[in-house]
Amino acid sequence: MKKVLCGLDNLEMADSVCKGRRVGLMTNQTGIDSHFRSAIDILNARYNLTALFAVEHGIRGNVQAGEHYDTQPDPETGVPVYAVYGATHRLTVEMLDTFDALVFDMQDVGARFYTYLYALSFAMEECARAGKAVVVLDRINPLGGERVEGTVLDTRFASYVGMYPLPTRSGLTMGEYALWVKDHLKLDLDLTVIPLSGWQRSDEPEDLIIPWVAPSPNCATFHAARCYIGACVFEGTNVSEGRGTTLPFEYIGAPWLDGPLLEKRMAAHALPGLHFRAAYFTPTFSKYADQPCAGVQMHITDRRAACAVEGALTLLDEIRALYPDCLKWLPSGSGGFFVDKLLGTDTYRLGVHNAQSLLAAHAPARKAFLEQRAPYLLYK
Repeated sequence: MKKVLCGLDNLEMADSVCKGRRVGLMTNQTGIDSHFRSAIDILNARYNLTALFAVEHGIRGNVQAGEHYDTQPDPETGVPVYAVYGATHRLTVEMLDTFDALVFDMQDVGARFYTYLYALSFAMEECARAGKAVVVLDRINPLGGERVEGTVLDTRFASYVGMYPLPTRSGLTMGEYALWVKDHLKLDLDLTVIPLSGWQRSDEPEDLIIPWVAPSPNCATFHAARCYIGACVFEGTNVSEGRGTTLPFEYIGAPWLDGPLLEKRMAAHALPGLHFRAAYFTPTFSKYADQPCAGVQMHITDRRAACAVEGALTLLDEIRALYPDCLKWLPSGSGGFFVDKLLGTDTYRLGVHNAQSLLAAHAPARKAFLEQRAPYLLYK
């Protein structure tokens, strides 16, 4: 086991930007150092902390996905907490007037559709327009930094669960993403990334000494994050992705599914590093609340071999083939279908592609992205 220090542990590297200035902080419960101290408390003691900004799930991680909340003082420090999730996803003129430099410190899960990415890039855009500095305190990518997987988003399907032509799994840390998106959006921005110490792209998080706090209520473990990169596609369907259970994104099912049949069908695919076991669960909220569901549990048996995106899409292939009259595509609140926005394309929903052909069609774009991201990699 080796110890890794996050950007917050290396905060002194931000002094040249933050000392003597009003500092805003966009963070949540994941913003802790190696001694489990909150970024809020650390920055409040070190700098002139004048504003906090909370994204999805709230400043302390106590808000469920999609729930909105109002501006209020932080109970621990009294610093105003502004919500940038709900009525607006962007920093307003009023918010920008509260700070000179914005510090960002949140743990990502390595998926294109995780909204923390766009909280950061939207903040970068507004700070660029207002002439404010941005400091990103880097953290590990729990999926590792080597592999790139999935589909590359077609910007016709841009939304708050995918804005830019990134793969489903990009292998970037938040700091590297910030460097990439600054150039992608051609921002004239004073950007500083405070790097990790001791992290390598091939590292498995279980082999590291580094604190881990659940980035969101339904992604509590490294295994859940590995499943989420694939199973999130079921959020665009009327099949439960396991929200409301103890194993969200591992359990996948519905009252009208046959778990043992799905287990048998998935076993025939012999997907490397994945096993789908028949499972039964009753969600306490979200889809099918208080209704018994049947389906499967996704088990990742070999972390380096498994491709959860391929596994989840293959499972969706089987469900679509077995239950064409039961499977439904859910609408997106902003128009169109949510599954298209999660995948960054409508070719899967329209039946142009199945799992295998979809991923094969996106292989050239994934390869191109690997080359495109190279100048922004901070860790070898």
